[in-house]
Amino acid sequence: MYTTLEPCSHHGRTPPCTDAIVAAGVSRVVVGLLDPDPSVDGRGVEALRSAGIEVTVGAAAPEVEEQLAAYLTHRRTGRPLVVLKLAATMDGRIAAPDGSSRWITGPDSRRDAHELRRMSDAVLVGAGTVRSDDPELTVRNEPIPERQPLRVVLGRAEAGSRVLPAVELSGDPESVLDELGGRGILQLLVEGGARVAAAFHGARVVDRYVLYFAPALFGGDDAVPLFAGPGAPTIEQLWRGRVVSVERLGDDVRMELAPDRREPAIRAA
Repeated sequence: MYTTLEPCSHHGRTPPCTDAIVAAGVSRVVVGLLDPDPSVDGRGVEALRSAGIEVTVGAAAPEVEEQLAAYLTHRRTGRPLVVLKLAATMDGRIAAPDGSSRWITGPDSRRDAHELRRMSDAVLVGAGTVRSDDPELTVRNEPIPERQPLRVVLGRAEAGSRVLPAVELSGDPESVLDELGGRGILQLLVEGGARVAAAFHGARVVDRYVLYFAPALFGGDDAVPLFAGPGAPTIEQLWRGRVVSVERLGDDVRMELAPDRREPAIRAA
């Protein structure tokens, strides 16, 4: 038997998987990763070995880490995996000086971004973005999911906003992630705006940056940047990561970045 994650040996929503494996007469189990959930964490493997079953751990571990990145992050930290999505011009601007921003990128990038929403348990924006863009924050690619991601607003959404009903939160990114992790959110998609993006980036809580660049230029410094507010004061404090992937979507370029840690990629489509 091959399994990506260690079989559980405790009663949860279902009876122990290890009991079913033993009862089925399986003689060998190949496990990708140990389950970091405190109620498992090696106990499943121990139960199988105690029953005389040969168990191998670590097969295709990098692929399993990629597949289960959100679950593993939540179990290891109590917080969701954080994906920050931004769409910009080639000179790094996300909105015009008058605040208008639709549409910087093309339809292929927008479809890909909706797939990111589909993969996420919650989508978060700031109250400023709600006032300026009045987003729905729903998945609109076919097929429409039966269960949409939880909509989260930092601050208060005005009555009549299309994002409502939504969870309205306040506080720093760490407290917001603690709250959402406690609600069982495994993956959070942060969609901005610039101040919210800067807050999550500055707190160093972003696990993935997904950037869509359109072949367009504002050509000045008065349009809205990717991040608002002060950044790294010196070159020594510059955030550095690694490029996970680069691909073309129609006329746009999709770039995925990660902190300089050996972590798996989050793929949208």
